[in-house]
Amino acid sequence: MELFKNLYNYRELLKSNVKKEIRGRYKGSFLGVLWSFVNPLLQVLVYAIVFPYIMRVKTPNYLQYLIVGIIPWTFFTTVMNQGMITIRTNSDIIKKVYFPREILPISVVLSGLVNFFISCIIILLFCIFGGLGISWHLILLPFIAILQSLFSLGLVFALSAINIYIKDTEYIVQFILNMVFYATPILYQASLFPKKLRWVIDINPLGGMIEAYRDIFMLHRVPPASSLIYLTIISIVVFFIGLAIFRKLEKGFAEEV
Repeated sequence: MELFKNLYNYRELLKSNVKKEIRGRYKGSFLGVLWSFVNPLLQVLVYAIVFPYIMRVKTPNYLQYLIVGIIPWTFFTTVMNQGMITIRTNSDIIKKVYFPREILPISVVLSGLVNFFISCIIILLFCIFGGLGISWHLILLPFIAILQSLFSLGLVFALSAINIYIKDTEYIVQFILNMVFYATPILYQASLFPKKLRWVIDINPLGGMIEAYRDIFMLHRVPPASSLIYLTIISIVVFFIGLAIFRKLEKGFAEEV
């Protein structure tokens, strides 16, 4: 409850920080916010050429399959990369002014969430013009996106705090993210993963979230209840663990940054 109270009391600061994150992401670039569309499209273009024609991956509606995987993954990695360094990049403010430090990671995640919803326009266009259409199941999009945001925020809370004390954290995490990318069914169907290692995909929350997005965008069905329950539990647990780590370590931010 203290977190919500702080967010309410400093809501104007939170709002301005979110705007700053959104504007700052593409500040000085010619295309500006259009990069939200261009980046995932360029990635999809590369993978759409490499995997069906070179790697011989055969998946129905592969372009749509790719785009529904790439955009949530881009949301996750962007939030992680920017969130891990947000305390350090705001060191001057931290040293001079008091405010709830949680606002900094939250601002990064909220700006990423706004960007994600904008990017979902691409998914809708691919589904409509690719013949898949859309259905009422899209009303579940905000719920799944909020779960992903909670999960991401928990990780950002923990890692942004740890990164102040252990400077190599961001580089280690970047390496891990590269490995997780290939352990998540983004470029291929989960059934193609070796059976002995299938449990890696089963416990991977990001894999479950991406499959949930595919359920509502491509398959026009409600994701399995067991999957939604698992994703809800793990997102909440990761969020509170990350928040606890952040609050434990934030006392030394002013001295360490």
